[in-house]
Amino acid sequence: MVYRVILSGKVQKQIGALPRSTWTRIRSVIDGLEINPRRHGAIKIKGTADTWRIRAGVYRILYTIEDDRLVVLVLKVGHRREVYR
Repeated sequence: MVYRVILSGKVQKQIGALPRSTWTRIRSVIDGLEINPRRHGAIKIKGTADTWRIRAGVYRILYTIEDDRLVVLVLKVGHRREVYR
């Protein structure tokens, strides 16, 4: 099963502000979500219905998984000190 990854408009804006080397690292992690969104290192965030996070260096990627439609919706990408606010 291959999931389709959708980046929200807010995420596209956040990514545009990142340095190219950082975006390359984040992109490889996001591409990996297509194959397995619950891979090693992905952690479900407590206190939320269905939000997951995965690390990409000092950056975090927050996303939800819709198994019935095979969709991963990336909600937020940011530095670890800012992404949870």
